Amino acid sequence: MRINKYISDSGYCSRREADKLIEQGNVTINGKKATIGSQVLDGQEVKIYGETIINNNRPIFIAYNKPLGIVSTTDPDEPSNILDAVGHEERIFPIGRLDKDSQGLIILTNDGDIVNKMLRADNNHEKEYSVVVDRLINEDFVNKMQNGVPILGVVTRKCEVVKTGTHSFNIVLRQGLNRQIRRMCEYLGYKVLRLERIRIMHIKLGNIKIGQWKNLTQEEVDTLRKKTASSTKTDISKKKAKPQGAKTYQFKSKSANTPNKEWNKPNKQKENKTGQRIGKTKATPRGRSQK
Repeated sequence: MRINKYISDSGYCSRREADKLIEQGNVTINGKKATIGSQVLDGQEVKIYGETIINNNRPIFIAYNKPLGIVSTTDPDEPSNILDAVGHEERIFPIGRLDKDSQGLIILTNDGDIVNKMLRADNNHEKEYSVVVDRLINEDFVNKMQNGVPILGVVTRKCEVVKTGTHSFNIVLRQGLNRQIRRMCEYLGYKVLRLERIRIMHIKLGNIKIGQWKNLTQEEVDTLRKKTASSTKTDISKKKAKPQGAKTYQFKSKSANTPNKEWNKPNKQKENKTGQRIGKTKATPRGRSQK
């Protein structure tokens, strides 16, 4: 667990305040000064100003076999929400989602850091599904599914598809478009009759019965942390390039001493024969934006 989360979960202060304490050199882990991003392992002692910090919030990771009809939401107003269905005594939440009309493996935890890392689109974490369709599966169907199908304005990434029966196959995805498998099959003229997720990364559904769950083993949790340790946020802040020929507007203050501002559109002024500029640049009235 990250040191700032460990401190925050203990109730000592917020994560932001914990980071300040760490930067100031007031936090130690087993006697050594902590740094931003340091991990606290089981059995290690954390101190702030020499005072031991106790965090009794144990990390929870469970694998749940979601039945059909259960909605992957924590919204209490949804009568079929996943938290009521699981009935865990601690406050946990699902990592990702699984459609209401699909069943199978979904992981729930109280570790928000892991959730954020696993949900980032560029992590390429594998998810495997077992699928049954309404028509005979042929080689053409398998090849097209594997090499990408146009849905939702994009072509799906290449994936692995293995035929497991006349009407069934397993598929391994590394992306999570909305109702992706159903849309892919529909594009090729097939209808999904049954869809079950059987694996997320190294964690398998195994023999967990529908509607039941089990705690992940320590080995599974440790592997999960290692596989997500280098996860980075998807950059959604990249600015779009301005189209060629687009007009430029300048944002100027009316005077250096007033906070009131006006939008001024550049206006090329005419010059008379003597070189003097004539005419004035008109400013758009305050409160109105240029279109």
